Amino acid sequence: MAKILSIETSTDVCSVAFAEDGKVIEKRELFEPNSHSKHTTLLIQDIFKTDGVPPMEELDAVAVSAGPGSYTGLRIGTSVAKGICFALNIPLIAVDTLTVMSKAVLMSDTDVEGITLLCPMIDARRMEVYTVLHDKDLNVVEETNAKIIDENSFVEVLDKNKVLFFGNGAAKCKDTIRHDNAEFIDDIFPLAASMSPLAEKAFNESNFVDVAYFEPFYLKSFVATISKKKFF
Repeated sequence: MAKILSIETSTDVCSVAFAEDGKVIEKRELFEPNSHSKHTTLLIQDIFKTDGVPPMEELDAVAVSAGPGSYTGLRIGTSVAKGICFALNIPLIAVDTLTVMSKAVLMSDTDVEGITLLCPMIDARRMEVYTVLHDKDLNVVEETNAKIIDENSFVEVLDKNKVLFFGNGAAKCKDTIRHDNAEFIDDIFPLAASMSPLAEKAFNESNFVDVAYFEPFYLKSFVATISKKKFF
């Protein structure tokens, strides 16, 4: 029975979860932007202080959200995950962020009857989103990409499929993607609790990544901006 800690920091939500055999025992979720650097380790410590949760030293693996998503958030989550893996000499599991979101829909009370494809979207600023298309078995139908949304986006797919759009990138697309086969739902986030069954599957298949060399999938290069404030 694998004991796995999952860490998800790819968006504004910071979440961690402890699971045994794919079943979540404890979870912590903080819906607060820019909270990852301050709170990720504190949330983890809080979980392992909870009655019924074994000591951290008994962990079999750590799972981390692999991206795409926030450059800073992903780096923080990856750094914390690597630190625990190095300290305990346990394997690291990387789970695709968009797959976590689709899994969250399938684990929720959302009615997906009649839905052909799932389309998670992460906001990438302006009218751009990070997205992928899954079927309801989480098979990839269209590869992960950064897509600029306009009135012609997904038209060919929507002509043949009923598509469910969700995630913090989907909200800004409601008024642009207008099609009878397009459906939108709110309040779907990539969360560590939704990552747990995917991490369990990866563990059972020994699908691990190199702790030393793993890097998140940023999808786009990080571009630093120069402050316009004058300090002198």
